[in-house]
Amino acid sequence: QVQLVESGGGLVQTGGSLRLSCAASGVTFSSYAMGWFRQAPGKEREFVAAISWSGGSTFYADSVKGRFTVSRDNAKNTVYRQMNSLKSEDTAVYFCAAHMVEQPRNYYSDYPRVPQYEYNNWGQGTRVTVSS
Repeated sequence: QVQLVESGGGLVQTGGSLRLSCAASGVTFSSYAMGWFRQAPGKEREFVAAISWSGGSTFYADSVKGRFTVSRDNAKNTVYRQMNSLKSEDTAVYFCAAHMVEQPRNYYSDYPRVPQYEYNNWGQGTRVTVSS
């Protein structure tokens, strides 16, 4: 079972930037495709971004495309999300999630996962508050 710990959340002004990290332990990190989701107050959890197990492919929700960038360092067992041009509607608790990619890991399995049901390992979340 992979353990995920998010960090980097906090309070930022509109237009500002934050970098979130999600560190994994207990597993071979490159075995996992990773995703970021968020849950705003009073709303359901929604997809934000995802990255394939190699890091070679990413996918973003339309609401964050061009502003958020997801990356990973498999040597450090960490996935990152750089958030720029933050808006008040980005205020939420952000979760990272892991999807174990079945063997063999190759070109055909190297794609980002979007649906929440594909993920069975979740972090505890980190809060991001964007103030105007």
